[in-house]
Amino acid sequence: MRMQGKVAFVTGAGSGIGRAGAMRLAAEGAVAVVTDLNGGAARKVADEILAAGGRAEAMTLDMTDTAAVREAIADVIGRHRRLDVLHSHAGIQIEGTLEQVTPEQMDASWMLNVRSHFVAAQGVVAQMREQGGGSIIVTASNSGVQYDAGMIAYATTKHAAVAMVRQMAKDYARDRIRVNALCPGFVDTPFNAGFERQMGGRQKLEAYVAGEIPMGRFGSTEEIAESILYLASDESRFMTGMAFVIDGGEHL
Repeated sequence: MRMQGKVAFVTGAGSGIGRAGAMRLAAEGAVAVVTDLNGGAARKVADEILAAGGRAEAMTLDMTDTAAVREAIADVIGRHRRLDVLHSHAGIQIEGTLEQVTPEQMDASWMLNVRSHFVAAQGVVAQMREQGGGSIIVTASNSGVQYDAGMIAYATTKHAAVAMVRQMAKDYARDRIRVNALCPGFVDTPFNAGFERQMGGRQKLEAYVAGEIPMGRFGSTEEIAESILYLASDESRFMTGMAFVIDGGEHL
C-alpha cells in the first residue's frame, strides 16, 4: 500500500475529481480528510471510504474563509501529528471574455483558483518541513498551460496557480516538500458547466471533445485519480514544480 501511514487533506472532495482522488489515496492506505463546502457530500464520500475498509474523516470547509482553512488544517495536524499530502482542489469556473466578466467575478476566480491554494499551502508547510517532507498538489488545469477562447478569468487564474506552484517548489525543494500542479483537461463532471455554456450547449461541448482532443474523448475521474496518487506518493519523489497535464493531448 503506497500511502500506508500517511495523512492526506483534500479540498473540494465532495464530488468529481476531488472525490476520486480522496478515495484512491484511501484505498492505498492514507487517512483521507475529505473536505468540501457541501458538508453532506464530504460526509458521503468519507462514508464510502469507511465502507470499503479505508480510513477517512469529513469536514465542511469554505476555502474562501482563511481562518476556517487554517483552523481545519491545524486541527488535523494536532490530532494526527503529521500531514503528508495536501491536495488543494477546490476551484471555480467562470466563463466570459474581458467585456463579459465582471470585476467581482474575476475576484471570485482569484479567491478560489489562486488565493485558497496559497492559504492551504501556507497552513501545511511548517508541519511538512518539521516531519521531513510532504507533497502539495494544487489543481490547476490544462487551461494553465494554454489559452481558451472566452475564458479570461479561468485561464488567467489557472496560469497564476501554475506559476505559484513553481515558485513554491523552488523555495521548498531543500525541505523535501514537493509542489506540483495537477492540470486535467476535459473530464465529464458538472464542473464543465462554464465551458458548456461558453461553447453553446452540451452537444457542442461533446463535438469539441470528439473533434479537437487528439484522443477524441473525455477523461475519467478514475484516470485523474491515478495521477493524484502518483503525485502524492514516493513514486514521484524526484518530481517538483511540474504542470502535470492529463488532457488527451488537447494542449498540443
